[in-house]
Amino acid sequence: MGDYYEYRHTVGFEETNLVGNVYYVNYLRWQGRCREMFLHERAPEVLADVRDDLKLFTLKVDCEFFAEITAFDELSIRMRLVDLAQTQLEFSFDYVRLDPGGGTTLVARGRQRVACMRGPNTRTQPARVPEALVRALRPYRAPTGAQLAGTRRT
Repeated sequence: MGDYYEYRHTVGFEETNLVGNVYYVNYLRWQGRCREMFLHERAPEVLADVRDDLKLFTLKVDCEFFAEITAFDELSIRMRLVDLAQTQLEFSFDYVRLDPGGGTTLVARGRQRVACMRGPNTRTQPARVPEALVRALRPYRAPTGAQLAGTRRT
């Protein structure tokens, strides 16, 4: 297992413009999908918590482009944990094109900051990152990310 969680995606025509380039918003959608699939596969107990009253609010997203991609390109979206605080997480995403000959090309890089909240929608309050999520993310921390082995940052 690598130091990242991988979500694979094949680009479709509906994700491109008339020229054949991928719309910006799809890169952000793929970040969200990668995060969702991580929860589904690696932290299903957190999904049960989300069905209860845990809310994962996306506070900030960004994406920087290095190369174009088009329909039917095969992508590996690679998520890493960059920062862990008491109530927030930050992820990085590498968008890697998987070339037919076995090579790879980094086509974009993004980040996403998420806050954990609890309570009814009218009175949500910051909440600690669930321990089950901390455990699930431990293998995927970025080399420069917060240390997860012992104490958590505040």
